[in-house]
Amino acid sequence: MKIGFTGTVSVGKTTLVNALKESPEFKDYHFSTERSKYLRDLGIPLNSDSTIKGQTIFMAERASELLNENMITDRTIIDVMAFTHLAKTIPYYISHDFNRYASHLIREYDYIFYVSPEGVELEDNGVRVVDAKYRVEIDQSIKNTISQYKSKIIKYTELSGTTEERIKKIKETIFP
Repeated sequence: MKIGFTGTVSVGKTTLVNALKESPEFKDYHFSTERSKYLRDLGIPLNSDSTIKGQTIFMAERASELLNENMITDRTIIDVMAFTHLAKTIPYYISHDFNRYASHLIREYDYIFYVSPEGVELEDNGVRVVDAKYRVEIDQSIKNTISQYKSKIIKYTELSGTTEERIKKIKETIFP
């Protein structure tokens, strides 16, 4: 089973993945969490400064995660597409073609969970952009991408509330 979390910056996606690592139901899963600091340290521009090369690396990371039989990741192809769409250095026609190509990987996820920013404070992890306006823009871009490619999403669930409430909803969704 392939499970991905999508959502804007600082909404708790990594927290959810780390919490699920402790659940016996997911003991045989491969877990992936963000590597933004590592990539930034390699000189790859992040967030609104990203380039088509950088986004290609992010897409390759997401694609490599999908090679695992059982996996849970705190980023999906949808996140890559949303950030590509908003990158200042990537012309629209290039981001459009890139996203159309990337969209073919959406069907690989058995479950996609959208993590809402509602009620979650924006935190500075030393890597991500700490810009409330950009956070809202990414959230809207993710929602637009989900809407545009809804037919490619096998199972979709929205998450909000505390980490415990989110974990409960995840488990109820996957193990009814």
